[in-house]
Amino acid sequence: MNIMGIVIAAAIVGITGLIIGALLGLAGKAFAVKVDEKEVAIRECLPGNNCGGCGYAGCDALAKAIANGDAPANGCPVGGAPVAAKISEIVGGEVEVVKKVAFVKCSGTCEKAKDRFKYTGNQNCTQVANTVGGGQKACTFGCLGYGECVSVCQFDAIHIVDGIAVVDKEKCVACGKCVATCPKRLIELIPYESKHMVKCNSQDKGKDVKAVCQAGCIGCKMCEKQCESDAIHVENNIAHIDYDKCTGCGKCAEKCPVKIIV
Repeated sequence: MNIMGIVIAAAIVGITGLIIGALLGLAGKAFAVKVDEKEVAIRECLPGNNCGGCGYAGCDALAKAIANGDAPANGCPVGGAPVAAKISEIVGGEVEVVKKVAFVKCSGTCEKAKDRFKYTGNQNCTQVANTVGGGQKACTFGCLGYGECVSVCQFDAIHIVDGIAVVDKEKCVACGKCVATCPKRLIELIPYESKHMVKCNSQDKGKDVKAVCQAGCIGCKMCEKQCESDAIHVENNIAHIDYDKCTGCGKCAEKCPVKIIV
């Protein structure tokens, strides 16, 4: 056995290893991806639901947007005030968070709303809404009741009760998925503390509304006349509440002849 040959071979392998290691180290530094410590800290604060309720692809995307100043510190609807407070400490400044919940603008239960025909087919709101006439309900603005909103809710906060979707405000985190899913655009996010809501979405005239539903807004403007805070107005034959102005006095609900302000 040639001892010198073995020593030379070992030396070559060792030197080659050292050279490759040095080159890898230099490459690692040259091509290293810079980590934004602020972004990492924000991501650790987020709940990790990746629900998309913030308008971004997930928590990673939201953390990056907040760190870059493209999204507010209170951009996560699931985390709410506690998460917003932690993130505001990281990015600097204070943020006021108004807790919101989803609200379904329809009172057309099975007993109150009429159907034009009996539907048989796929139990999917979007598909039913795309049928002739927009579904079986005589009110083309009303909840179809097939629960597409229920299927997208990760928090078990919305269910079909008596033919219409109903939100459990204690479970709702205002992620907005039901809002985006509803083909009738019946669901909106409102402040959790809201005392009065217009539970109708019909834009038909009063006579046409009464012909198809016992619980629809008739656009009489009685609520508008009673409000001293200029917080409710009738537009396109339906009452709308400005929650920034509403004081919760209840005069609109008292005077509503069809009792759809609940």
